[in-house]
Parts: sequence; C-alpha cells; structure tokens
Amino acid sequence: MPSPAKLFIALGACAAALGVVLGAFGAHALRAKLSPDMVAVYQTGVQYHLSHALGVVAIGIVAIHLPGSAPLKWAGWLMLAGIVLFSGSLYLLALTGARALGAITPFGGAAFIAAWLAFAWAALSA
Repeated sequence: MPSPAKLFIALGACAAALGVVLGAFGAHALRAKLSPDMVAVYQTGVQYHLSHALGVVAIGIVAIHLPGSAPLKWAGWLMLAGIVLFSGSLYLLALTGARALGAITPFGGAAFIAAWLAFAWAALSA
C-alpha cells in the first residue's frame, strides 16, 4: 500500500478513536457539569470530529489509487487541521466557557470546506 494511503488511513482511524473517546467523555462525565448549551456545543464538536475522521479514512482509501495526488494530500491535511481547529475549539469553548475560542472555529470550518473541494479536485483530475 502506498505510504500516503497508510498514513491517512491510520490518522483517520486514530482520529475516529479519539472522537469516540471524547464523545463518551462528553456523554458520561460532562453532561452533569455543563449547561445544556455547552453540551450542545461539545456534541457539535464530536459530530464534526467523527464525520471528518471518516473523511480522512476515505482520503486514505482513495490514495491507494492516487498515491501521487497533491490535491488529495492537501485534502487529508486540511481535513485533519479542520478537526483540530473546528472540533478542538468547540471542545475548549464548552469546557472553559472562553468565548474568544469561538473566533477559531470558522478557520476549522474553512479547512473542512477546502479539504472537501481539494478531494473533489483530486477525483476530477485523476
């Protein structure tokens, strides 16, 4: 298997595992400690985290067939950056209440959008 494929499949699987851990933590340890609004913020982070972790796995699977695709590699890194920036900022916002962290979230969303567009570009240019 080409190394970009291995890398993105492994990173996506690890991101998915972390998403499950964080989701369980939120459901069991945080629900009683956070306001309903902050639980919803946290759950949004988990939802995007898990769905984009699967996106990273998908990028890895496609990389088996397109190992040299620069747009595909960009898609993988942008999707991982989106998980960190978007979901990470929501996790921290929910846990700390620091509203300033909300300013980071749109950068993560933009990374997700760019990742999906780069994924499409990779598919169309293959």
